[in-house]
Formats: sequence, C-alpha cells, structure tokens
Amino acid sequence: MNKYYDYVEKFKDLMLTAERYIWTNPEPGYKEYKTNEYMLKKFEELGYTNIVKADNITGFYTVVDTGRPGPTVLVLAELDSLINKNHPECDKETGAVHNCGHHVQCSAMLGLAGALKEEGALDGLCGKIKLCVVPAEEGIEITYRKELIKKGVIKYATGKPEFIARRFFDDVDLAFMLHTGAATKPEDEKVLFSLTKGHNGNIRKKTTVIGKSAHAGAHPEDGINALNAASLIIVAINSLRETFTESNFARVHSIITKGGDAVNAVPNEVVIESYIRAANPIVNKSINEKVNRAISATAASIGCKVKIEDIAGSEALNEDANLREVALEVFEELVGKDSYIYHDKWMASSTDMGDISTLFPSIHAYVGGAYGTSHGIDYYIKNPYHACVNGAKFEYGLIRKLLENNAKRAKDIMSKFTPVFNSVEDYLAHKDSINMEKETVIYNEDGTITLDFKNK
Repeated sequence: MNKYYDYVEKFKDLMLTAERYIWTNPEPGYKEYKTNEYMLKKFEELGYTNIVKADNITGFYTVVDTGRPGPTVLVLAELDSLINKNHPECDKETGAVHNCGHHVQCSAMLGLAGALKEEGALDGLCGKIKLCVVPAEEGIEITYRKELIKKGVIKYATGKPEFIARRFFDDVDLAFMLHTGAATKPEDEKVLFSLTKGHNGNIRKKTTVIGKSAHAGAHPEDGINALNAASLIIVAINSLRETFTESNFARVHSIITKGGDAVNAVPNEVVIESYIRAANPIVNKSINEKVNRAISATAASIGCKVKIEDIAGSEALNEDANLREVALEVFEELVGKDSYIYHDKWMASSTDMGDISTLFPSIHAYVGGAYGTSHGIDYYIKNPYHACVNGAKFEYGLIRKLLENNAKRAKDIMSKFTPVFNSVEDYLAHKDSINMEKETVIYNEDGTITLDFKNK
C-alpha cells in the first residue's frame, strides 16, 4: 500500500496551503462562498471537468470512474464553520471560526482528489468514487436558514439532507467521511485516529413567546411579560428530564436569542432556540412533542401567545460495524495498533452524517491533529500534516480496500446492511413529518384555551 500512499504525499503542499487559507476565511452554513469557490478552483486545477454544482447554494460533487463496474463510494467533506466571537482567531466581523475543523476535511479531500488523478491510482479498483463537498453541517443560525426555506432556496436546514432531497446520492452504495478529533490533554495526542459507536439525532426548534408591552415601572400590570413566560418555559422543559430514559441519550438545551427591546418596557416578544436530541428517531419525536406541550401550557399560564417552529435536524448516526472494521484495518496500516482507538460508546452530539447512515452503510471517522475543546475558544490545528495528509491517506486507503478484488469488501458490507428507511421517499416523508410552524395557544371567545402543539 505504501506506493499508493505516495500518490497522496505528492499533494502535501496543496493540502497544507488549503488548510491555512480556509482556516483564515471561515464561513457559516449556506454562506461558504469563498470556500466553495476556492475548492472549485482547486478541483479544476487538478483536472476535474465533470463537476456538478448545487444550484443556488454552495457545494458540489464529482465522480471518479474506474471504468470497471462496481459499487459507488461516497466521500464527504464539510464546508462550513461555526460562530464563536470569543475565539482569538475568529473573523472579527462575523465571529466565524473553524473550531470544529471542517477546513481540514476540505484540505484532505483536495489531497485525495489529486491522488486519484495520478497514473496507476485506480489500478485494481472497480466501481466509482463520488467526491462531495457539502455545506451547512452545523445547525446554527436557525432564523437565517428558515428564511432560506421560506424563499424556496433550500428545503432542509443542513446540507446532507438537502443534497439527499436533490437526489445527489441516488447512486451511492457506501459512504464515509473523516472529521478532526481534538485532544484536550497531552496524552490524548497519541490517538491519531478513532471511531465511535454513533451519534444522536436532533430536532431544531425556534419558539417565539408573545406577550404585551407596557411601562415596566409605571404600569407593569397592563402588560404580559413574555420574558417571565420564557423563563418558566425553560424550567418546565427542565422538569421533563426525569422522563427521559438513559438508553436514549436524550438531551434538550436552549438559549434565549431575544429577551426584550428596552429595560423600561415589559418584554412583549422573546425568542428561544432549542435542540432536542436522542438516539432514536421515534423517541426524538416523542420528546419533542412533550417539549411542545410544556412550552404551550406554560405560555398559556402567563397569558402569552406562542409560535413554535420545528425544523427537522439530523438523524441518529449508526456507524456501520462492518465498514468500521475495514476502517480500523486502515488505521492500523497507517499508524500501528497503539495509535488508534475504537470508542465503544454512543455520542450525544449530532451530525447530519446520520441522515446518510439511514440509507446506506456509513462511518464518521476521526483524525487527530487538533488540540483544545471542540467548538471552544482554545481549539486549533496543532499537527496539520497528520490531520490533512494522513487523513487523505486514510480516505484513499479505505477506498482501495473497499473497491479492490472486484469490490469484495464493499459488496459484503452492502449485503449485511439494513437501512432505517427503505427509500429516499420514505426518508423525506419522515423529515417532513417533523417540520411544523404554527401558533400553539389559542384563546377562544368563550374564555377557554386550546393547546394545539401536535404536528398534524
């Protein structure tokens, strides 16, 4: 395998230059214009002419055809950054920063794309390799994404569901991606690659609590305090936690993004953004309904109106055990058995790679090289060579193991896989069953109150 890894090594400078450029030009989801253009330009310079761009949004894919029939393997890289205005290297105007390491994914993909163009790189392989640069994995800026949905620009808040809906992956048989994993103490740095059991799915929620403004000093009795209602809503949600079972890894967390307009006025509108997370899509929907009931009943107790906007987020990511075994072989080949780990545990965090995993065998592997707290103010790339170059070698090595010998390993994995959804249509119907936008507290003329918090 060493001669094949040399193909990747040839593009070391390309990868390390890209890592620095994208790090210094961070852009959040569906706004990755500079990053998208940079990646497009580099792919074109590498000789890719069959690039399919996503109409009206960022992201694209291209296909490498071995010329021999076989499965299609999808490799993904994420374009978007987070926003953390306290990070020392964030964009000073937007607060955007790549403190989750997505820029490393893009850099490694350039090395992989270059290697696959080398003479002999596809020897012994069959099938196709689909390289996809995808936007908007991080579920942030919900209000902005809702605006895009209302305008018809997108249908889904994150990029992979959006690309599934655009039928970009209809020909895919297996999928994987490589994410940076950050060390938080020196001894963690010896873990150069890792895999976990899976990740939670999530539902995103925007709650607008509507009260009545009044002078906060002179006549507060004439108002209806939406901030008081919002505070009680958060308490009510927290009171549901004892109903969550540990096996479902349920999480609910919220922030207030608007708390009022002036301190001397009773707040008449407060906005809460929340995530509902669980390891099972049915459980996630059930918890979400409980939360909607708590929000509606609490708002009614104060006399407020409330509008709930639920957005289908990411599905739970179930790492395919058989694909994982092949990935672990590549880890050992690259760094030895003492420098990688399989964490046999479930992660409560979420990724829209979970949506991919509901349809075909998938893994979401991790590469070392970052240091600090993921999503934190101390996150940075300490070893860009390992993260980018060895990351690309892993991607190429896994492709070779899957598609060599008439794709024996890939076909075996495919034969043992049971999808969560039997078709893209079933998957999309599930996503659409979550989306909801309506007022859930109705004040009737006879003085009664109706709570309408279920998605019908």
